[in-house]
Amino acid sequence: MYRKTASSSFSAVMKSLVRENGVFANIRNRTSSFEIIGPTYNTATDQQQRQYSSFPGFLGKFQEMTLDSEKSVTHILFCGPHFPDSHNYTREYLQSHPFIKVDVVPLEDVPDVIGNYDICVVKNMRLNSDIIARANKMKLIMQFGVGVEGVDINAATKHGITVARIPSDATGNAASCAEMAIYLMLGLLRKQHEMLVAVRQKLLGDPTGDTLLGKTIFIMGFGNIGIHLAKRLRPFGVKILATKRSWSSPLQNSCKSNVSYNGSGSQDDLVDEKGTHQDILNFASRADIVVCCLVMNSETAGIIDKVFISSMRKGALLVNIARGGLLDYDAVLHHLESGHLGGLGIDVAWTEPFDPDDAILKFPNVILTPHVAGVTEHSYRYMAKVVGDVALRLRTGESFTGVEIVN
Repeated sequence: MYRKTASSSFSAVMKSLVRENGVFANIRNRTSSFEIIGPTYNTATDQQQRQYSSFPGFLGKFQEMTLDSEKSVTHILFCGPHFPDSHNYTREYLQSHPFIKVDVVPLEDVPDVIGNYDICVVKNMRLNSDIIARANKMKLIMQFGVGVEGVDINAATKHGITVARIPSDATGNAASCAEMAIYLMLGLLRKQHEMLVAVRQKLLGDPTGDTLLGKTIFIMGFGNIGIHLAKRLRPFGVKILATKRSWSSPLQNSCKSNVSYNGSGSQDDLVDEKGTHQDILNFASRADIVVCCLVMNSETAGIIDKVFISSMRKGALLVNIARGGLLDYDAVLHHLESGHLGGLGIDVAWTEPFDPDDAILKFPNVILTPHVAGVTEHSYRYMAKVVGDVALRLRTGESFTGVEIVN
């Protein structure tokens, strides 16, 4: 089992009981559970006064209190070993609260043990209806971040389980992802792989890269990440096109922004041209770089397909820091092979962990990072605090803070 059946707090409970019953017992800690070997007495008088007949009653009382203590523990399940600082920082944050236990369970074992837990942090696990049906103790399923597309929300709702995510803006996750997008852009423009080859070959002044200055950037999905990205791109002297479902101001063509990097003015004014879903092919045809920041759902899965990439300028770059399934794998591979796609920078992939021998990684104009756009000290410690606080509030029956309920 991945639940620890006892803790140092149990030892304290038992010692208190022992003192209360006037018995000094030999206690042995074996595989996280306590075993009582038998009573010992300090004096003959004690031995006469304390009869063995009282010991079974003590054992029963201890067992009852142990069960009560176990019931009072809140158990948090982190699915799988990936993104290790998510559970490491959460454990660290909760280290002074022994009544909350954090377990990390291999993905393949989650279905067998999920019924023992009160809270589940899914990470990259897919929780379908069959797995959720086994979570008979669970009160909350949450993501250590934003995306909950791997959770069957209808099934969770049916079983009375709340589903929540941690908004990216407050945690610094959006800012971190925006910075990663710029890192990938610059890495592609400056030909990161070719530079490494040049260093190994002791070459100077090669390769010849390019700059962001004067480029047209299409931000596809102008949510929190897109807004942070636009703010950071402004000082590079670029033109920004962006699409989202709806805008707070009427759509305008060529609405030049006078917004400075400090973010004065409205967020919409960070964009030179605004559009909706109907404009994505038009904007793609005019952009030097397309950055995908969309939410993953049934409408957006595979949205960057052969038609979309074919509409991009020959030699344009494609960056994805959202979800791997937004890109059609075959379309990307085809356009890399043909040379139409000038470069690919992705922090997320179709299958994670990504196969290091995949054909896409053979191209020198491809940069892949291991889903670390939002993995920063700042954002992870903040999110660990949110998870810890949610667990504490669950125990006291208070409403959750720091999360967005999605069902």
